Amino acid sequence: MKQMAKYIRWFEDTTIEDVPLVGGKNASLGEMYRELTSEGVKIPNGFAVTAEAYWHTIKSAGIYEELKAAMEGLDKTDVADLAVRGKLARDLILSAGIPDDVWAEIKAAYSKLSDEYGPDTDVAVRSSATAEDLPTASFAGQQETYLNIQGENALREACSKCFASLFTDRAISYRIDNGFDHFKVALSIGIMKMVRSDLSTSGVMFTLDTETGFKDVVFITACYGLGENIVQGAVNPDEYYVFKPTYRTGHKAVIRKNLGEKRIKMIYGRGGSKTLTRNVEVPEADRRSFCLNDADILKLAGYAIVIEDHYSRKAGTDRPMDIEWAKDGVTGELFIVQARPETVQSARSMDFLETWQLEVKGPVLVKGKSIGSRIGKGVARVIKDVSQLSSFKPGEILISDTTSPDWEPVMKTASAIVTNKGGRTCHAAIVSRELGIPAVVGAGDATEKISSGQEVTVSCAEGDEGKVYGGLLGFHVDKIDLSSLKRPETKIMMNLGNPDQAFTMSMIPNDGVGLARMEFIINDYIKIHPMALVHPEAVTDEAVRDKIDALTYGYGQKEEYFVEKLAHGVGTIAAAFYPKPVIVRMSDFKTNEYASLIGGQYFEPKEENPMIGFRGASRYYDDKYREGFALECRAMKKVRDEMGLTNLLLMIPFCRRVDEAKKVIAEMAGNGLKRGENGLEVYVMCEIPNNVLMIDEFSEVFDGFSIGSNDLTQLVLGVDRDSALVAHDFDERDPGVLKMLSQAIQGAKRNHRHSGICGQAPSDYPEIAEFLVKEHIDSISLTPDSVMKITLTVLEMEKNLK
Repeated sequence: MKQMAKYIRWFEDTTIEDVPLVGGKNASLGEMYRELTSEGVKIPNGFAVTAEAYWHTIKSAGIYEELKAAMEGLDKTDVADLAVRGKLARDLILSAGIPDDVWAEIKAAYSKLSDEYGPDTDVAVRSSATAEDLPTASFAGQQETYLNIQGENALREACSKCFASLFTDRAISYRIDNGFDHFKVALSIGIMKMVRSDLSTSGVMFTLDTETGFKDVVFITACYGLGENIVQGAVNPDEYYVFKPTYRTGHKAVIRKNLGEKRIKMIYGRGGSKTLTRNVEVPEADRRSFCLNDADILKLAGYAIVIEDHYSRKAGTDRPMDIEWAKDGVTGELFIVQARPETVQSARSMDFLETWQLEVKGPVLVKGKSIGSRIGKGVARVIKDVSQLSSFKPGEILISDTTSPDWEPVMKTASAIVTNKGGRTCHAAIVSRELGIPAVVGAGDATEKISSGQEVTVSCAEGDEGKVYGGLLGFHVDKIDLSSLKRPETKIMMNLGNPDQAFTMSMIPNDGVGLARMEFIINDYIKIHPMALVHPEAVTDEAVRDKIDALTYGYGQKEEYFVEKLAHGVGTIAAAFYPKPVIVRMSDFKTNEYASLIGGQYFEPKEENPMIGFRGASRYYDDKYREGFALECRAMKKVRDEMGLTNLLLMIPFCRRVDEAKKVIAEMAGNGLKRGENGLEVYVMCEIPNNVLMIDEFSEVFDGFSIGSNDLTQLVLGVDRDSALVAHDFDERDPGVLKMLSQAIQGAKRNHRHSGICGQAPSDYPEIAEFLVKEHIDSISLTPDSVMKITLTVLEMEKNLK
């Protein structure tokens, strides 16, 4: 152990209890260095310059009273006055410099660090406020950090700048907003070995989903080079999700990836230049590739879980964490360079559920990543430079290239924020979450597409993709009290196909997913016909081949693109509702819909009536699609076996005959999905009259039935539900249809098989929900916006039936 000094505290001598002495950032680094290194978490070595050194600097220079005078009578809403007072305070501290006795200890400690890592070792000089990184206030980004500092002269200057940064305009404003006395907060400096991520990658990760508060994932963002660009919102980073519950059981797998643009990276400055860091363009090939491989993603997730577990044990309660990481391009090692409690989602009350919904939609002006799940509207104000901030009026929509901490006084008065650049962990995203206002980040060209004075609506209530609409659109907010809500005996499940909405929708009280449509994922995420990936040689149009090559870039075999994308989409939904059952229907495109996929026209026949043609089960064992079905099976096997999400059940659509059912089950088994193995259950859509008439025989092949009321109604009544000419005859409440529903439910019960319904009828008609309850159906699956309404209806029905 290194000898104690008056103004220096090495990480190995520091714990989380030392926040008053070294601030939250340094206390956390010391805690992890001491306690978690033995658990495999790598932390760069370093030391803290204590808060006592800060006070000694202030008092020895005799500037304490002048600093107090600079802050007296401050009106933080007067941006110009705030800037003048802040600069005065910083200049006072910079003029004080670093006292010789403090510098002697810093110099000696830096020398020891250089003995460990090499002469004049490069270090990061980071501010750590003594009230920083507390569970109730993040203090993130309020003071300055200096990277790639080498040599004693540069180090002394950086330390002086760090002390002065306690009085940045944003830090002053932040302390006022959070009720901190300027002169009861001090500043400690962290000096730690730089991780050479300028030669590799870096980023930020959270032990929950930052948008929904879903606590069962590690969410990782990554970019090339130093990580400041992510925090500043200068890049749109890659995103990765790892599911914690199955990771803990040994099923270590990535459940989701989103490719970011990563147009620039921050690297060390040129030799001899005063610029210690600089940004350069990222080559096109690197932009189009993920900057982390799965092994690194999983190692980082492991670090995050260890860190969260440690701090949760110390706190005696769940403690989600906000963690910065960096990968050394020389050694290939991954390091944690900061960890603090997450302060926004973890503070939310779970007794109430808010859902925001647009009532109408207008023209979409720009799209980006949604932050939060709210909606805001107002007059747009495009701010292209910090000098224009004074023109911003409270209640306007802030439109900018990016934001920085200096913008915070204005951001706090905005109805919503839209930026060209940035990802979910950029400055604009962090601040908007803290303020509870919607933000769309990484929108690309918002400052060009939107004009000042234009009326716009910013919607973050439609999943991962945030949209800015033209006009002031109507919306409403539903608030549900969850604290005393009972569960009905009839299982109330959800119809869901969009993985972007899975974490949000899982917060609505439910019993699982009764229908997850594979078609949504294939159409919106994959876009390519699976057979065009298996047989690319059949695609003769060069433009189509170019589209396929662009989408599958980075995949050694094109089929792997389909398997991974489908597995990630389904895996996200299965993880969101885990361990509740999630029933995924294998693909049920009709031939005309398959043909509209990229490359689809080369593999699909033209049919006069695709609705009752080559669809569903009939495709899976046919040579025209068998290899495509094999890819679907591989993806589902990946979700169940590699990701460990065995709550995934599979369902076969439009299965006409019992003999066909047996062929499909055999085809699945040949592709590694054997019914009964590892708990695999296979259901069938009950949507053809023959499914009802032959339900005893179908029960020998399948584990359950899910009634597809849309197709069953059209086939019972002989009505094409897509034809406007006969639409008036399509009615699920017809007595003949109700008889079919009853026979299906009773037949399933007779054979001890699950009975459910996943069609639109119970969402649209409460009387059908009542009919199903009286028939004692096992589950009703509904559109998300109907779940709470029908839950309350079913509770009342069950009460009356007793």
